[in-house]
Amino acid sequence: MALDRSPVPAVHPRFDRRTAVQAGAIGLLGLGGGHLRALQAAGENASRVHHKSVIYIFLSGGLSQHESFDMKPDSPDGIRGEFTPIDTSVPDIRICEHLPQLSRIAHKWALLRSLTHPYNEHSQGHAAMLTGRTPRGRGFSGSKPQPTDHPCIASIVGSQMPRRNNLPPTVALPEKLIHVSGRVIPGQFGGVMGPENDPWFIEASGFRSNQYYHGAFPEYGFHRTTGAYTPPNYRFAAPSFGLPPGVLEPRFKSRLGLLETIDQQRRHLDRTHAVGGFDRYQQEAVSLLLDGGVHKALDVHSADADLQDRYGRNSFGWSCLMARQLIEAGVSLVQVNLGNDESWDTHEECFRNMREYLLPPTDRAVATLIEDLDQRGLLEDTLIVMAGEFGRTPKVVMSKRHNTPGRDHWGPVQTVFFAGGGVRGGTVIGATDKVGGYPIANAYKPENMAATIYEHLGIPRDATWTDKVDRPNRIYHGESIAGLT
Repeated sequence: MALDRSPVPAVHPRFDRRTAVQAGAIGLLGLGGGHLRALQAAGENASRVHHKSVIYIFLSGGLSQHESFDMKPDSPDGIRGEFTPIDTSVPDIRICEHLPQLSRIAHKWALLRSLTHPYNEHSQGHAAMLTGRTPRGRGFSGSKPQPTDHPCIASIVGSQMPRRNNLPPTVALPEKLIHVSGRVIPGQFGGVMGPENDPWFIEASGFRSNQYYHGAFPEYGFHRTTGAYTPPNYRFAAPSFGLPPGVLEPRFKSRLGLLETIDQQRRHLDRTHAVGGFDRYQQEAVSLLLDGGVHKALDVHSADADLQDRYGRNSFGWSCLMARQLIEAGVSLVQVNLGNDESWDTHEECFRNMREYLLPPTDRAVATLIEDLDQRGLLEDTLIVMAGEFGRTPKVVMSKRHNTPGRDHWGPVQTVFFAGGGVRGGTVIGATDKVGGYPIANAYKPENMAATIYEHLGIPRDATWTDKVDRPNRIYHGESIAGLT
């Protein structure tokens, strides 16, 4: 039988006009043809299935346990502070009077009052609590991140969890943790895993100043010593992922013709292992560009007006709302940094700043986050963890510079807040001494907090991540917190 050697017509993927325009944009962005599959997937309705997730709320600067969840009202002057404890929905659990919304739903959350580590310095404490590792990485520097640092919890989770719905597995928002001096806080990056494993940072707040301005901008902004401050022209918005202006049909048609050739080149490079990490960033950039669900997850201002009011129309509220939207869209872990530049570092004017600028927006946003997740049927699968880099000293001290009351850094103990994810509401684990200075029962370390996060996400106990020379590194360095679930 004679073979039919007539040319076989090439079968090309069909694109609607919108997808074709997006393909043209990929060419303009220099992203290559490896994203044809992303283009095709973007046109399909991705299923929104329940998945295990974590929202890690980080209070940079260090939340005072005495002014929040471990009050010592019977302690002498100089220890107990100015605030009064109030009853909650759970008998025998009392918390600060300036957390009324969280007190109303205490049956939905739990406390660990006995987390400890040895560091009283910000960078060291950040590294311990963001990486879940008490020992410092080789060559650790408090002044800047090092490539030999331990990877952050978000990077480890990102190495283990699948991508869903064109979204990266882990996200940090609304900004990187950067000190007023310009020092980038270590502990929030991939470290020895490499920068390609950094979490995705969504710079939505982006207020930078060489002054000590802090808080939940705009309405709860403050200067550490002088009081209320609203940055001029402050706005909260995630980066806009859109197509370049002026992308017209004649321009993208020729680019579509090049896609197959470019894709062949990409596959060749993949085989040489030359661009694996770079291609990951390309894939994610295209996903963010093309997926309407991603745009919706990042757009907090289009959410229901009443819901925005409940969260609070400030950076704390919008950040927690964006976290919920990202979790619902498929992200496995969202780190929410509540407060820029170590906002919770209450050396000066501790009671005024916490009463007027820090506790109210946190109380509102976190309580609403819990209830919002619950109402959407997501709370059981979403573990909320809230902590800082350390606690604060039992003794109230007068700041030397401004002669106002505050508390200093204190690594020996802090309270960590948990909700959702199967956590037994109304539970208190651990205890501190009569002045709230040291654990006296059930002391736990950052490794135990990290293990609780990994276990909730279903990461196996024997799971590892591989460094750049193919050495396996274990993920778990401690047991999860007993009695929490």
